[in-house]
Amino acid sequence: MKVVLTKDVRDMGRMGATVDVADGHALNYLIPRKLAVLATPHSLQQAELYKKRVDDKKSIDAELVAERLAALAETPITIVKKANEKGHLYDAVDAGAIAAVAELPEETIKLEKPIKELGTFEVPVSFGEIFGKVKIVIEAE
Repeated sequence: MKVVLTKDVRDMGRMGATVDVADGHALNYLIPRKLAVLATPHSLQQAELYKKRVDDKKSIDAELVAERLAALAETPITIVKKANEKGHLYDAVDAGAIAAVAELPEETIKLEKPIKELGTFEVPVSFGEIFGKVKIVIEAE
């Protein structure tokens, strides 16, 4: 039975994908849990529109991230946090804090572990095929 997924389903596909599953699986599991609908011409059309919107949003987001990275390449970002005399921060700087200050989506910041010291750091940023680095300066309050 062909169904269109209405949500991401593990080991099956992403939302909007058309998959062929066993009748019992579709009727007893996917459709009652509202994870899928029958593949009718209308639902297939809706799935195509959804895929087009997702692709358009990704391309727009990629352009915005590229523009923001170009702007951030010129000047470093300064974050002010409380620190002790040895230069260790009381509260670590994580990807969420950097994303908020840099005005980038959090998932683009590829920070291995939170920063816990004062200093200057280069943080890698990637979004799809766009790669770059953001210079972060952490100063004491």
